[in-house]
Amino acid sequence: MPADNHNPHPPPLDLAIIGGGINGAGLARDAAGRGWKVALIEQGDLGQATSSASTKLIHGGLRYLEHFAFRLVREALAEREVVWSIAPHIVWPLTFVLPHDGRHRPAWLLRLGLFLYDHLGGRHRLPATRVLDLRSAEEGAPLRPGLRRGFAYADCWVDDARLVVLNARDAADRGARILTRTRLIGAERMDGFWRLTLANTETGARSRLAARALVNAAGPWVAHVLERVIGTQSPAPVRLVRGSHIVVPRLFDHASAYILQNDDRRVVFAIPYEDDFTLIGTTDVDHTGDPAEVQATEEEVTYLCRAVSSWFRRPVFPDNVIWSFAGVRALFDDGASAAQEATRDYVLALDAPAGAPALLSIFGGKITTYRRLAEAALAKLAPHLPATHGLSQGWTGRTPLPGGDFPVDGVEDLIADLSARFPFLGARSLHRLARSYGTLAPKVLGDARSPADLGHDFGAGLSEAELLWLVRHEWARTADDVLWRRSKLGLRLDARAREALADALAGMRAEAPA
Repeated sequence: MPADNHNPHPPPLDLAIIGGGINGAGLARDAAGRGWKVALIEQGDLGQATSSASTKLIHGGLRYLEHFAFRLVREALAEREVVWSIAPHIVWPLTFVLPHDGRHRPAWLLRLGLFLYDHLGGRHRLPATRVLDLRSAEEGAPLRPGLRRGFAYADCWVDDARLVVLNARDAADRGARILTRTRLIGAERMDGFWRLTLANTETGARSRLAARALVNAAGPWVAHVLERVIGTQSPAPVRLVRGSHIVVPRLFDHASAYILQNDDRRVVFAIPYEDDFTLIGTTDVDHTGDPAEVQATEEEVTYLCRAVSSWFRRPVFPDNVIWSFAGVRALFDDGASAAQEATRDYVLALDAPAGAPALLSIFGGKITTYRRLAEAALAKLAPHLPATHGLSQGWTGRTPLPGGDFPVDGVEDLIADLSARFPFLGARSLHRLARSYGTLAPKVLGDARSPADLGHDFGAGLSEAELLWLVRHEWARTADDVLWRRSKLGLRLDARAREALADALAGMRAEAPA
């Protein structure tokens, strides 16, 4: 083990955050903007676990109304357009079609739920619910014969992994330290501070940090941090629930998504994905075992295929699955009998004995409400942190994320500008770059005047110039970081291209984010 040559008592931070998912990254951004000294500590890549394995929706959660989760739904509905406004390059509106067939929930119940969805709050730009005649609407064509009526409502789509990275990038630009590939291996309260021992997961090198407060935002590892690293005596009230998804060739040509009722009273989404595919999910299954090894089971893949096939003219079989992924949600254990009934609301548990540094543990939460979760967390922690003269509460909802400083209806103008400045790029590459980097896309491309100026082309429009940007500015270190989190180009590159990409990254690893 490399020797620890670091100062055993470094100058303290105000806040150390364990976990580089959406909750940790969002909290780091908000805290750094308010003027606190922050470090975000992530054992792998940013968004590597649950936050990149979502259904990729910014939504109110229509099905949560059945469980009377009105506070959660109201907050989530209000957040849809807020998150859209600060990141219009990676968030955009999406129409959802809910077909009705009489075998599941009655039409009056669906109408009531959608009425509440429209009026609980926060809808300004998104359109209201409408009734569809599935016999004539284009959304009815892919569905099985005999369906007459459906409902259409609006939510938003998000590139979940990029949302995490952009929050971390903005936090770093405001002074936060972003420590990826760094594991917390020791934490103790001493002399009024948290004394943290960290280990680099690539080199084994150890380092130490001191912080006035500690946030446990470790997601599926929240109990591990509490019980095995910090050493709390009582078991953490956490329930691990697995959600799996499959990706198949495109099932329909239009741009709307489907929310489909299933016989077990769950719903399954079928969503246009990466132009040529359809994303289907999710499941709700209690999970045991290492969250790092999670994957969609054969039973879950079969379940999702059957659920979708019961609604579409063209059935979906496991052999059609191109890619599958799964994530583990660390939900607050409220004693619900079924995984699908466990609360999706976040719970913030503060442990702040008199005269000792505070510990805040985060259970649950949704990508949609990550920003509000951060505000609530800082409200709990503020009495235990020094006064600051930074930005005021709510600033994260008014300030664009990196690349998002353009109007929500300005994506086509952005693409047109890129096309004029870089005419040698094809339409698909221009669209992907605009949707990934927004107004930062020209910086990614630099002064290139031809494809050759971008360096090696790894395939599907991924250039050496873009790869260098991801290493320098977005903490990318492995091929998976690039192909499955910073992008979804893993769906398009073959094994040889992935190997070439890994070799190139190995030569760039000395580069690090500013």
